[in-house]
Amino acid sequence: MDAIETDRLVLRNFRASDAADLFAYLHAPRASCFYSLTLDDMAAAEAEALRRSQDDEYIAVCLKASDRVIGDVFATAEDDSTSIGWNFNADVAGQGFAHEAAQALVAHLFGARQVRRLYAYAEDDNLASRRLCEKLGMRQEGVFLEFVTFGNDQNGVPIYENTVQYALLRKEWLARR
Repeated sequence: MDAIETDRLVLRNFRASDAADLFAYLHAPRASCFYSLTLDDMAAAEAEALRRSQDDEYIAVCLKASDRVIGDVFATAEDDSTSIGWNFNADVAGQGFAHEAAQALVAHLFGARQVRRLYAYAEDDNLASRRLCEKLGMRQEGVFLEFVTFGNDQNGVPIYENTVQYALLRKEWLARR
């Protein structure tokens, strides 16, 4: 993918050299939906950074001034809709980087790629991600009760989470511009 620049960020393909930055936020993911991506050590981070460098599935979000990876965004095409999402280092929370990166991703998908529809999932207790969906102009389409499990309680019983789905059509995005 060609790099996308914003005022403070560069969205680019991962590089093998991004392992330490990737480990910084995936050694203990904050959102339960990323538990399966947990990296146990630097060797796992190196392997994951190398894997991510070989395709466009995950896009590194870097600080323009330092090239430090502070998170990632992703877009997965499914028929004529595309699922989007984001995962950021807790160290940069509250600074607007997730919004800036997601906004650039949305503009790229609707603009350059001419995607018809975007959607995102957020667990109902992930208020930051839900607010970000709303700031992007996405509308809530539904709530899936006890939709998915990412882990078990202390007794080994699956913990099912409610998931909120948001979506935005290209024509809605264009009308807001």
